[in-house]
Amino acid sequence: MTTSIAAGTGSLHFGSVGYKRRGCRQASVCDLTFRRGVHKELSWSDAVSKLKVTRTIFTQSAGYRNGKPILAVKSCLEDSSTRFFDFVVIGSGVAGLRYALEVAKQGSVAVITKAEPHESNTNYAQGGVSAVLCPLDSVESHVQDTMVAGAHLCDEETVRVVCTEGPDRIRELIAMGASFDHGEDGNLHLAREGGHSHNRIVHAADMTGREIERALLDAVINDPNIQMFQHHFAIDFLTSQDGSETVCHGVDTLNTKTQQVVRFLSKVILLASGGAGHIYPTTTNPPVATGDGMAMAHRAQAVMSNMEFVQFHPTALADEGLPKQPATARDNAFLITEAVRGDGGILYNLDMERFMPLYDERAELAPRDVVARGIDDQLKKRNEKYVLLDISHKARDKILSHFPNIAAECLRHGLDITRQPIPVVPAAHYMCGGVRAGLQGETNIRGLYVAGEVACTGLHGANRLASNSLLEALVFARRAVQPSIDHKNSSSLDLSDSGLWGRPVVPKTLNSSVMQQLLDGTRKARKDLQSIMWTYVGIVRSTTRLLTAERMISELETDWENFLFRQGWEPTMVGLEACEMRNLFCCSKLVVSSALARHESRGLHYTIDFPHLEESKRLPTVIFPCSTVNTTWSSRQLYRHTVS
Repeated sequence: MTTSIAAGTGSLHFGSVGYKRRGCRQASVCDLTFRRGVHKELSWSDAVSKLKVTRTIFTQSAGYRNGKPILAVKSCLEDSSTRFFDFVVIGSGVAGLRYALEVAKQGSVAVITKAEPHESNTNYAQGGVSAVLCPLDSVESHVQDTMVAGAHLCDEETVRVVCTEGPDRIRELIAMGASFDHGEDGNLHLAREGGHSHNRIVHAADMTGREIERALLDAVINDPNIQMFQHHFAIDFLTSQDGSETVCHGVDTLNTKTQQVVRFLSKVILLASGGAGHIYPTTTNPPVATGDGMAMAHRAQAVMSNMEFVQFHPTALADEGLPKQPATARDNAFLITEAVRGDGGILYNLDMERFMPLYDERAELAPRDVVARGIDDQLKKRNEKYVLLDISHKARDKILSHFPNIAAECLRHGLDITRQPIPVVPAAHYMCGGVRAGLQGETNIRGLYVAGEVACTGLHGANRLASNSLLEALVFARRAVQPSIDHKNSSSLDLSDSGLWGRPVVPKTLNSSVMQQLLDGTRKARKDLQSIMWTYVGIVRSTTRLLTAERMISELETDWENFLFRQGWEPTMVGLEACEMRNLFCCSKLVVSSALARHESRGLHYTIDFPHLEESKRLPTVIFPCSTVNTTWSSRQLYRHTVS
C-alpha cells in the first residue's frame, strides 16, 4: 500500500457522493506493500491488498414477534436463500434499531444481527447519553468539551450538529418508552463524567444501554414492516461498478444455526455493526465485536479513517483482584462505568496512594486516554496487575442506587463496593475510527450508509468524550434516514437476477475431525493475534513495536492461511470463526498501518518516538482503496460484476 500525508485545501469527492471536506493534496508518498496471496493466488485475509493511507481534514431465517417466529414475506422472485427488502440494516444496537424504525415507514426492513438482538455494545453501555438538557449547560460548552477530549482532531461542524440535535434525540427515546432516572425535583437526573464541564449525562442507573436497547427492541418487534434475522453473520457486501463508482446492492450472510448462506438484496443498506474490541485479549465489548463491518466495508473499497485511535477504558473489573475469582474466564471484561469516577470515585495504587493528580490537574475526571495512560504507567512502574477504584466514602444508599449492577456483580465475587475499593485495569473499549461518513451517514459507496461505532463521522477525533457514543449513534441514525429514502425512491436497478454474484459455500465436504482441527488452529491464531496487538499496539506505542507488530501479524496470517488450505479449505468456503478471524486480521492491520502513519502523539495514539502534539499534523488519517483490487478470498471479485 502507499502512505501519503495530506496537506493544503480543496474538496474531496468520491463518485457521486460529495464530501464537503477540507483537504487534501498529497505531499509525500512512501511504499509499504503487504504480501500477496499464498494459495492459488488467493488469500483469505488480505483485505483490499493495496491501500493508500493518507491524512486529510474533516469538515465535515426468520424474525420473531412476541416471542414467536415469523416468516419473511416473499416475493415471486424470493426463495429461502435469497431475500428482497427495501432496506437492510446490519446490526441491532441503538443505531441500527433507531434507523430501522424510521425507514420502516417507507418500506420493508430486514434487521440482520449476528447473535441475539440485544447482544450489542449498546446493551453493555453503562454510563449514559450526553446531551444538553439543563438551563445552566450550553451546546457551546458540550462542543468545547468534545473538541478538547478529541485533542482538537474532531470535525467541528459534525460536533456542533451532534451536540445541537442530541437533546431532541433523547426526547424521542423518552417518547418511545425509554425510562431514565429522575431527581427529587422530578427532572431528569443528569450525571457528570470525565471530560465534561457540566452534569449532562442522562442515565438509567448503571444500565443505560440496556434500557435504551429494551425500548427500541420493543418498538421494532411491534413494527409489522421490520423483520429481525437473528444469528445471521454478515459475510460480504454485494457490489457493482458504475463507471468509477462502487454501488452496494446487498449482503451475503451465514445463518449460524442452520449453516445456510442467505443472500439479502436491497437498494439501501445501513451498516451499524459496532466495533472491533476483540482484536485485543481484554475488552469490554461483547463477543460479537470482531470488526466484521469495518472489514467488510474495507473489502468493498469504502474509505476508512482514524483507525489508530483505539480507546482503552481505564476501568474494567480486574478479576485477579477479586476475593472470589470467576470460575471461568469471561468472554468480555466487566465494565466499571466512567460515572463511578464522575460521582467521586478515587484511583489508588495497591499501597493506597492516590496517583491521578500526578498526571493531570483534573485527576480522576481527566479524559479516558489520560486516565488509561496514568494507570498503565503505574502498573508498569510498580509491576502490578491492577489498581483500585474507591467509591466507598460515598453514602451506601447512593452507591447502591447509582450503581446497582456493578455492586451486584462485585458482591457475587465477595467484594462490597460500599466498603471496599474495586480492582480495575484498562481494557479495549471503543474504536474512534471506522468507515468514513459524511454528515448524513453516507459513504463513498452508493447505497451504503453507516452509523454507530463502525462509522468515523469526525465527532470523536483522537479520543471519544465519555457518553458521546450513544448520542452519535442516535443522531446519525436519524440523519441517514432521508437520504436513504431518497436513494430507494430514485434507484431503478433491477436485481431480479440474484445470480449476478457467486455464492460462498459452507464446508460440507470436510469431515468433523478436520473441522475441529481448523477450529483449534483458528482459535490459537486468534489468541496469538490478540497477544501481538496488546504487546505491541497497546496504550503506549513506538515505531519499533509497531513495525514488529506489522511483521508478526503478516507472518501469523500467512501461517494461518497455509494451515487452513492444507486442511482442504477452499477460497469460496465460509465459517463463523474463520470469517471472524480474517476480519480481526484486517482490522488489526488497519490499526497498525494508521498508527505508523501518525508521527505525533495525539489523544489515544501515544508513541514514545513522537511524544508531543504537532499542530502541522492535526489531520485525520484516511485510508483510500486503490483502484486495482487483487482477486482475493476476502475482496471477492465474484461480487464485483458490473450490473447494467
